Amino acid sequence: MIYRDITKSLLESAQQFAAVAVLGPRQSGKTTLIQSTFKKHGYVSLEDLDMRDLAKRDPRGLLKEYATKDGIILDEIQHVPELLSYMQTIIDRENKKGFFIITGSQNILVNQAVTQTLAGRISLLTLFPLSIHELQQANRLNSNIKEVVFKGLYPRLYAEEISPTKLYPSYIHGYIERDVRQIKNILNLELFQKFMRLCAGRIGQVLNLSSLCNDCGIDFKTAQSWISLLKATYVIFLLQPYFNNFGKRLVKSPKLYFVDTGVACSLLNIKSPDELESHYLKGGLVESFVISDLFKQFANIDSAPTLSFWRDIAGNEVDCLIEHRARLTPVEIKSGRTANSDYFKQFKYLEKIKKFPSSSNNFVIYSGDEDQNWPQAKILSWKFSGELVKKLLEEK
Repeated sequence: MIYRDITKSLLESAQQFAAVAVLGPRQSGKTTLIQSTFKKHGYVSLEDLDMRDLAKRDPRGLLKEYATKDGIILDEIQHVPELLSYMQTIIDRENKKGFFIITGSQNILVNQAVTQTLAGRISLLTLFPLSIHELQQANRLNSNIKEVVFKGLYPRLYAEEISPTKLYPSYIHGYIERDVRQIKNILNLELFQKFMRLCAGRIGQVLNLSSLCNDCGIDFKTAQSWISLLKATYVIFLLQPYFNNFGKRLVKSPKLYFVDTGVACSLLNIKSPDELESHYLKGGLVESFVISDLFKQFANIDSAPTLSFWRDIAGNEVDCLIEHRARLTPVEIKSGRTANSDYFKQFKYLEKIKKFPSSSNNFVIYSGDEDQNWPQAKILSWKFSGELVKKLLEEK
């Protein structure tokens, strides 16, 4: 089993709150993590139809029968959110720290239910697929970025001998049939899958809903709803623009990325790492891979992400800004393996306009193997970028 960096935050939360929720995509490793961390807790999987039926018929009986003196794990709580009300009664009566450990794969359903019933009583954590640092610590990180971007970072790919071209089509089909249908009544699932493919084709680009509507043949309201659905089920995320103190000459729409590039490659029908190497979206996929990992770094230390991008209407752009201690650290992401002076032109432009409180360091994360120090920026190999957020937050 690969050690998950979020474990420390999980244990700390269980010492401070009566309930802890671990949210995240299906198959991101939530069940394995909580069962290995809370071995003395009872366990109930609400994916099991019999358990789900029992939870609905006799919630008090289920909580009493399956809980040990240490507590109980309720896996995939979104199937029976009514259990949260019964948990509240027990929490208010006994207030035993770390007694309830729950998981959920659907952000909307779980967050709504938690807000209504367990606000102030529960700690919410998010477990994404594996991070660069986790694979590196386990000596499982491939030395070639195109291999990792194509394969993706779902734990099952590293625990079993299974091909990404076999796993992801099944994963996407199961996601559409289960999660999508449970949240929203989408009549034309084939059209929704086309929408997902169109989103993959726009990876790393500024979100243009009108263009998506035209290409998919849906109205604007539907497109907005489906984007929200893909966010809530951890398929995509949107990186918001930074525009403080810049006036009106900036792009103010978010950029679209995928939580896992393996899913995106599957939707794009990329069949191998070699196909990825020559694909027109290689740069966007590498960018999505790196920025997704930065989000994971925040999540794994239970810190709210402070990431954005900057772009003006003339096309000047910085891929990512990391905000920390009232400063902004610019980060450029490059799919090339050889550093060159073109990597730094946006940093020069930022220095020229001097519009925000930047840090003393600029960073370039590239696809090469070695870290380098240039006068204009620190160049990090993607392989060694997995603790960048932690190091920046620890700066004095």
